[in-house]
Amino acid sequence: MTKQPTILSYVRDIPNLLSLSGLACTLLAIYFSITGLYYAAMIGMVWAVAFDWADGLVARRLKGRTSTDAKFGGQLDVLIDIVSYGVTPAVLLLSYGHFEPVYLIGAFIMISAAAVRLSYFSTYGLAGGTKYTGLALDNNSLILVFIFLFESFFTHEVFSAVLYISGVTLAILNVSEIKTPKLSGNPRNVYLLGMYTLGISAVYGFFLR
Repeated sequence: MTKQPTILSYVRDIPNLLSLSGLACTLLAIYFSITGLYYAAMIGMVWAVAFDWADGLVARRLKGRTSTDAKFGGQLDVLIDIVSYGVTPAVLLLSYGHFEPVYLIGAFIMISAAAVRLSYFSTYGLAGGTKYTGLALDNNSLILVFIFLFESFFTHEVFSAVLYISGVTLAILNVSEIKTPKLSGNPRNVYLLGMYTLGISAVYGFFLR
């Protein structure tokens, strides 16, 4: 009988290490959102996506990984995704709205949509084996990080509304029936995301000066 591996043995798996690195970025994004350092939070959010895409690319190219390794990595990804793409944007919205009760509604919609979206994907996978049903959750962070570039052009009150509407709209798209391609499955897209991540980090790093 094959001995069952220990829990922590999976931490040595490079794709899982990349996933956990993304989780660390997500934690920083949540922390900076709560403390009001939103530009730093944006950097954490975009790097979380970069690590998320990288772990899939590495996993596909790494030799010797078993089906159990792949299953464990898939489960880890899903659990991290709910935090990265559901909880983090919701916390950002709540914090930017000074934790006023009305923002709880938008935050709940965003987290619920993320949970339902991930549960649906875990059940049915890719539509036709190539496309997502509903907007993939990683797009939420990429879009919100881009939208936040224009934050200084608005008053706090107006941009709070922009952020609220954007977050809820993305949540609706997450659970819609639209079909979107799996961008992270293409190595070229991963490299393009790397360039986007570095560019966004440089811009927000400049804002933080």
